Amino acid sequence: MTIDFFRTYCLKKPGVNEDTPFDEDTLCFKVGGKIFAIIDITLFQSVNLKCEPEKAMELRELHEGIEPGYHMNKKHWNTVSFSGSVPDPLILELVDHSYELVFSNLPGKIKDQII
Repeated sequence: MTIDFFRTYCLKKPGVNEDTPFDEDTLCFKVGGKIFAIIDITLFQSVNLKCEPEKAMELRELHEGIEPGYHMNKKHWNTVSFSGSVPDPLILELVDHSYELVFSNLPGKIKDQII
């Protein structure tokens, strides 16, 4: 997977925007102002994605390239490697899951503006 493909995939989702709120190397993808994916655009080695806690633990046990979220709440976030140990289709599935988790917790008024 390339950074261009990953970025395009995220930006095609309804209501998504991107910014670099922490530094110029850390790119965040947001829906309704809430982060659902974080990548280092210089290294592009991994992505932090939100995940349901039970699913997060299961994924960590099944995949060497999925670890507790780096610099994040480890109960709700995973760091997913782009090294090839996690198949690209699974990474995209986890992006979708993260987006849906964040979107589903947005206030109704914001959801209505996005849809």
